[in-house]
This record gives sequence, C-alpha cells and structure tokens, in this order.
Amino acid sequence: MQPALDLFRALADPSRLRIMALVRSMELSIGELAEVLGQSQPRVSRHVRILAEAGLLVRHKEGAWVFLRIEGAGLAGEVGGLLDRMLDGSPAVAADTRRLDEIRARRVAEMRSYFDAHAEGWDGIRSMHVSDGEVEAAILRALAARPVGYLLDIGTGTGRMLELLAPGSRGATGVDRSADMLRVARGKLEAAQLGHCEVRQADMYALPQADGSVDTVLLHQVLHYADNPSGAIAEAARVLAPGGRLLVVDFAPHTLEELRANHAHTRLGFADDAVLGWMRESGLEGRVMDHLKGGTLTVSIWLGEKTPLAKRKAA
Repeated sequence: MQPALDLFRALADPSRLRIMALVRSMELSIGELAEVLGQSQPRVSRHVRILAEAGLLVRHKEGAWVFLRIEGAGLAGEVGGLLDRMLDGSPAVAADTRRLDEIRARRVAEMRSYFDAHAEGWDGIRSMHVSDGEVEAAILRALAARPVGYLLDIGTGTGRMLELLAPGSRGATGVDRSADMLRVARGKLEAAQLGHCEVRQADMYALPQADGSVDTVLLHQVLHYADNPSGAIAEAARVLAPGGRLLVVDFAPHTLEELRANHAHTRLGFADDAVLGWMRESGLEGRVMDHLKGGTLTVSIWLGEKTPLAKRKAA
C-alpha cells in the first residue's frame, strides 16, 4: 500500500502534474522547467525531488545542470499515459506547451550558432579525407545486415550519428563528456524530431549502461582522442548484448602532427591489426569493413561482433 500512497501524494500538486506533462514531451533541465513554470529553481527542485522519490522521474547531472526524463517503464509509464489523457485540453498545460516550443526553438538556434562558429575548423579536417556523405554511406552499409536495435553512440558530439542511425533504431542514447556538445546535440535531436533518443554526460571508460544491454555501439571519430583505446573498446564490448555489434570509424595511421597539436588528437590513426586485436581481447570477432581513401587521410571502418559466452569457451 505504501508505494501507492507515495505515488498519489507525489501527484497531488498542480505544479507536479505540470512537470510530469512537460517532461513527457521532452527532456528538460531544472532551469528550463523553472522558466516554463514561472517558479524559482529551488521550488522546482523540491517538486522534482518528490516525483523522483516516487519513481516517476529520473534525474541526471550534467556539469552544473540537472536534466530530467520520465521513468518510462512499469507503473510510472502507465501513470504518464493516464496523465496525458486526463490533462488533454487543460489550459495550463496548453500554455506550458507554448513556452516549451520556445525552448525547442532556442535549442535549435543555439545548435546552428555553434555550427556556424566552429565550421571553419571542422571543414579544415574534412578537407583532408573523403566527404562525410561517403563515410556515412559506408557506415550504413556496414550495419545493413540486420536492424540496429538499441543504439549507443559513444562520444556523440553534436549528435550527427544519432541523426543518421536512430531513425532505424528502437531507441538510442548518445554519451559525451562535454556538456556544451550535449546541448548542441539536444538541439539537433529536437530539429530532427527524434523523440526516442536521449543524450547523457558520461566517460567512454565508464559507460552508464548495464552489461549486455545494447545492440549496436558506435565509436565514430572518437578513438583517436583516447589515451587508452583498448580500454574504450573493452568498455564498449561490456555493454553489448550477445550478438551485438561495435562499429569503429577512425583514421588509418598518418603523420599529421598538426592534428595532435591543434585538434587534441592523442593518436595519429590506427592500424587494422591494432583495432582487431583490441576487439579480440574484448571478446569480439572483428573484421575490416572499409578503407575510404581520399585526400591526406584514409578513413577506416572496423566491425566487431560479440560472440556468445558458450561459443567463446568452446573456442
């Protein structure tokens, strides 16, 4: 009986009902909720704490910000669906939704501004290899054998790989260490209307996903920033379900020291043997999918599949 009492007490407040309706629509920070509700952040934080303790909301910290998402499984998901129906037509919710549209528009504008400010540096690197369109076409070919399932994009940056692959997934998460990048990614996801995607602040060596919980993991132009590439691949393999796939997209070995000096690249590309060896050590059957030559840099694509434990023991 106590969980039911906690649930109904948590919902017995107009502001908390409005918060539930808002977070059902999109992931929001405490500050954004306070803006929509016209309340102070401490007051909103108190409401959020009550909803979280009742199991209705999930909080996660991202730098100085706290973001909220609805707990979609079990009873909480059923309550959310019921509230959608009961609050349909509410003037207060309609007004909140209009203010929410303003936040969506602002996120998209911030995303575009970020791209405008950084376009020159990115274009300089892009000019050294084949076009992004060719790389993305090769990624789609590499994963075409079966559905993406649940996708994890490690080092998601501005969220382009989510935009490319998530439409064919049953759900997707992008993780990145940079809170600034994640804010840009949220704007991109809003613009693309990818409501089944989410982004999280996390380290590539300590992913928040449970063992064996992901169908497809992507490391797109991320490994060259890693001081421990084998550790990053091992952590990606940990979260893969049996039969799950890890796709690594990065540069072949090169000698462009300017990328280390000016763009924080820790590694100047990777040989096939190195990447396939790290995959093998992590219980993945790896193979080379493509070498895209063009310009100064060659883009390589490697695919690793997680073999069932029984098969590994037999081998």
